[in-house]
Amino acid sequence: MNWLFRSLNSSIGKKVIMAITGISLILFLLVHLANNLTLFAGPSTFNTVVKSLDSIKPFIRVIEVILALIFIFHIFNGVRLWYENKIARPTPYAVNGSSKNSTLLSRTMIHTGSIIFIFLVIHLSTFWNAFNFSDLHRTHSYYEFTADMFSNVYYSIFYIIAMIILGFHLNHGFQSAFQTFGWNNNKYFPLVKALGFLYSVLMAVAFSSIPIYFLLIGGN
Repeated sequence: MNWLFRSLNSSIGKKVIMAITGISLILFLLVHLANNLTLFAGPSTFNTVVKSLDSIKPFIRVIEVILALIFIFHIFNGVRLWYENKIARPTPYAVNGSSKNSTLLSRTMIHTGSIIFIFLVIHLSTFWNAFNFSDLHRTHSYYEFTADMFSNVYYSIFYIIAMIILGFHLNHGFQSAFQTFGWNNNKYFPLVKALGFLYSVLMAVAFSSIPIYFLLIGGN
């Protein structure tokens, strides 16, 4: 097992973990978005969808644990890679050439990731906590709770900003994941970049459309 531990803690190993966990989260966001978009179908549909998940709660709990581990590994290795890169160059060059060697998205990944982490904590403390440990678990009025939350201008603006930042983070993360697996050649990488951009825009726009919708209808 020592060889596995050493491999995972090598620079390449950490990048592979980042790529695998990143792709896993990208796939999760697609499923999460699909569930959230049922809000546009009205209270009956959304409440039925969420209630149906309650019927398989033990399975959902296992998925949540796996997702939590994926998030932890992704965040932990992201911070480690950022820190190791930082201490590898403790003093800035006399002439800063970072803009020539990296993109703005890559240089700000630690910052966009930190903002997304803050959003995740707040989001879990509101929606996930309410959906699992409040009266909603008994009344199944999930749509009504969601409409009420997104009728709050401040929360909705915060949510939309977080989704825009998520889009930037996903755009670079998508490309980086496939670069790690060797898809950075002239044949495939233009397609990877195009798909990454399309995916990141889709996520940002689709998730942001939800609070915008409830702001426009006033939560009714």
